[in-house]
Amino acid sequence: MRILALPIGFIIDAFLGDPYSLPHPVRLIGSAIDRLEALLRRLLPKREMLAGTVLALTVALVSAAVPAVILILLYRVHFFLGLAAESVMCYYLLAARCLTNESMKVCRALENGDTEGARRAVSMIVGRDTETLDEAGIIRAAVETVAENTSDGVTSPMLFMALGGAPLGFFYKAVNTMDSMIGYKNEKYIKFGRFAARLDDLLNLLPSRLTALVMIASAAVAGLDWKNSFRIWRRDRLRHTSPNSAQTEAVMAGALGVRLAGDASYFGVVHKKPTIGDGLRPVEAGDIRLANRLMYLTSIFTLILLTGARLAAEVIF
Repeated sequence: MRILALPIGFIIDAFLGDPYSLPHPVRLIGSAIDRLEALLRRLLPKREMLAGTVLALTVALVSAAVPAVILILLYRVHFFLGLAAESVMCYYLLAARCLTNESMKVCRALENGDTEGARRAVSMIVGRDTETLDEAGIIRAAVETVAENTSDGVTSPMLFMALGGAPLGFFYKAVNTMDSMIGYKNEKYIKFGRFAARLDDLLNLLPSRLTALVMIASAAVAGLDWKNSFRIWRRDRLRHTSPNSAQTEAVMAGALGVRLAGDASYFGVVHKKPTIGDGLRPVEAGDIRLANRLMYLTSIFTLILLTGARLAAEVIF
């Protein structure tokens, strides 16, 4: 019955989103990463790969151990006390509502003719430089982050929570957070963040592909071009330096009939990247709304699939 914490957490997230005014476990993980990085760089100034590996393992294991201990104690007191706590933990690990809220700020600004406001809004949800993005570039950046974070922020945590409850979900989230903070291939992090980036790639191999397949099915339900999404996924799913990021981006590009990805600037340096999709039509602000609709359908179907699989496994085994 602990699997109920996952759908309860999803429902809470769908209604409330991230509580910006309250302490958030993922922000605490981010703070721990910053502090431990500074400490390890002082202790191991010439051993960057070792320091980064120690950081990644420490943060990931502690992030899983703390909620595990809390839940063990609470479940021993009373099952429903433990279930309530785990449901809240699952809620904190999911980002569907937050992803929708932040990306729709971009959409609404563009629809109101406020390109500068849209540029500021998209800078809050992407890692690339946004100062020089035109309207089409802003839209593509928003759609791409919805597509990628459908897996990273929603369905991948779901899979780990279905397998090992909130503690395993926090393990995944800690690794994913480290990848976003220290997984850059620049001079500062190319060695220090290598282990975290590779571990994130490994953890996302299965979830990203499962999400892509569910997203194709969701495109059919949403009335989008699921046949083209399957075609583009097969062709473009590996057009990214990460083995996982293009999985859902390719499906999204095919479903919407637009071209995504391409060259992007990070920290003032332009990185050459292949495009994804055929660009059957120009991107438009409404594509952000369609991307969110597809994200939510994919999330709901994945939730049903994982919850059903876990319940079936409990009955069989």
